Amino acid sequence: MESCNLSLLIKVLAVISISLTAGLLLDVRDPSDLIFMSGYPELWRKTGLAGAPARAAACILVGVSLLALGWLYRLLFAPLELLRTPDEVGYISEDGRSRAQAANEVRRRRKTGELPPIYPNGWFRVLDSHMLDRGEVKSVTVLGEQVAVFRGQDGKAHVVDAYCPHLGANLAVGGRVVGGCIECPFHGWQFRGEDGKCVHIPYAEKVPEFAKVRRWPSMEINGLILVWFHCDGLEPSWTIPEQEEIARGQWVYRGRTEHFINAHIEEIPENAADIAHLAHLHTPGIVSGVDLRYTNSKTWEFIRHDWKVEWEPEPEPNKHCSQMLVKHALTVFGRHWPILDVNVVARQVGPGVVFLLFDSSFLGRGVIMHSVTPVEPLLQCVSHSIFYQGNIPPLVPKFILRAECIQFERDVMIWNNKKYSSKPVLVKEDSAIQRHRRWYSQFYTENSPRLRYQYDTLDF
Repeated sequence: MESCNLSLLIKVLAVISISLTAGLLLDVRDPSDLIFMSGYPELWRKTGLAGAPARAAACILVGVSLLALGWLYRLLFAPLELLRTPDEVGYISEDGRSRAQAANEVRRRRKTGELPPIYPNGWFRVLDSHMLDRGEVKSVTVLGEQVAVFRGQDGKAHVVDAYCPHLGANLAVGGRVVGGCIECPFHGWQFRGEDGKCVHIPYAEKVPEFAKVRRWPSMEINGLILVWFHCDGLEPSWTIPEQEEIARGQWVYRGRTEHFINAHIEEIPENAADIAHLAHLHTPGIVSGVDLRYTNSKTWEFIRHDWKVEWEPEPEPNKHCSQMLVKHALTVFGRHWPILDVNVVARQVGPGVVFLLFDSSFLGRGVIMHSVTPVEPLLQCVSHSIFYQGNIPPLVPKFILRAECIQFERDVMIWNNKKYSSKPVLVKEDSAIQRHRRWYSQFYTENSPRLRYQYDTLDF
């Protein structure tokens, strides 16, 4: 209710500003009508420009007012969108090099280590639901494949291979939606989204039975469009659960972040079991930024994050799930502020989706949908979409998302520059890491694809 009132107030102020300006533009006939214009010379009247300074001032005033109102609206109400490019975060550019040059150099020289299979079996995000309108087609790269994601006129989303089986045109580049089908831009062949079968060829008397495009098993839930991958082509053996608060509209979308990570996919969720890294990497306050060379600066020692973490896999029938329980506390100048304590349950469902459930007595409740999708063997797209209580001011979840983004980008700098260690040297306190690797191994099977050679031409 408070958010609605603020939104209404801003709109009213905008209308008032425009009305006042319009009045100035229409009604000012003589500069002497305005106090601040009363000293202008007779020259304005003789040249026929009477009222011009007032009109100019009014235009500047309304322009500044609208810019300020627009900025205020975006700050308070618009979803937060932080979309990072592959070379934007996690690299150090020195000696006059650009970040893209630094990123490419790291990619070329970094040792990959003895890697597990590159694509685990499971559900992976391709798009957020709000990114695909009815009748729209988008091109997405996922698991090393080009796919066309489109939403039929009935509102249902479909995912199919991007290339037409006829002569190889890309269905996502110039293709259009016709009912529940996608039409090839080259010859007009139409493929049904629900099964990939070709149902119409404009110049053929009969459509061959074998004319079809590969359809990816997909689902749309919790504001995400996901596809199922299994190296052996098996159908889904489990699904992503629905978050009831999102389905009922009690929690609303407040923004998202997107990052590209140069690492093996398994290294990202493994952080949940790496309890020791939290105290070292994430204790410095978010005000100290993301560059690991400066996060431990004494300038920012007055603010610290304290973490208590546990990680455990779930038993049958949910052996594909695990949970990390986090208790976060904030200290400022050595004093604990209980009002900002946050409890987080991070429930991972399969290799690519995590529910980060937030619960705070002061900040309210919500969830960040954390998604990890392989784009290619050593490039992961990581998305965080936040849904929060509708009665909490949007500024709160946007701040939480921004804080989470800062902490996450510290990890990005580690991942982008590290080597995968198949046989790490661990101490007793690191036991959860080995348990996590054993748990994660269930998503690989005998035919899971492996990286056979290093790509050298994938420059940013």
